[in-house]
Amino acid sequence: MQIIGNGVDIIDNIRIKNSIKNINFIKRIYSNTEVKESKKVRNKINFFAKRFAAKEAFVKSIGTGFRKNINFKDISVKNNKNGKPQLIINKKIKKMIKKNFKMTDFKIFLSLSDEKKHSIAFVIINKIK
Repeated sequence: MQIIGNGVDIIDNIRIKNSIKNINFIKRIYSNTEVKESKKVRNKINFFAKRFAAKEAFVKSIGTGFRKNINFKDISVKNNKNGKPQLIINKKIKKMIKKNFKMTDFKIFLSLSDEKKHSIAFVIINKIK
């Protein structure tokens, strides 16, 4: 496998604490699945902060940022049955990655961590073929 992109983002949890008080912020940034999953966790601030950081790290890994018609809700974070976080991206972004990096298949790796004051996400995209 060849690394074609990586991105990292760190966020001050206070910023998210203040932002999630606004329902329009939540609706604009997070998928319905993420909002539903947030109801199962006690620390909602860090839950939402890690997901925000993951989305930012992902767009850095593909080198676009939130431009070229990429929106926060095009990207979602879901934990597998063992708790490992995974990035879920829509077809529009998959097509863009395949076209921009001239490849047919890729894998996205995501690592999340948080402390009281900060949350961080790291993304690596590997070319499979």
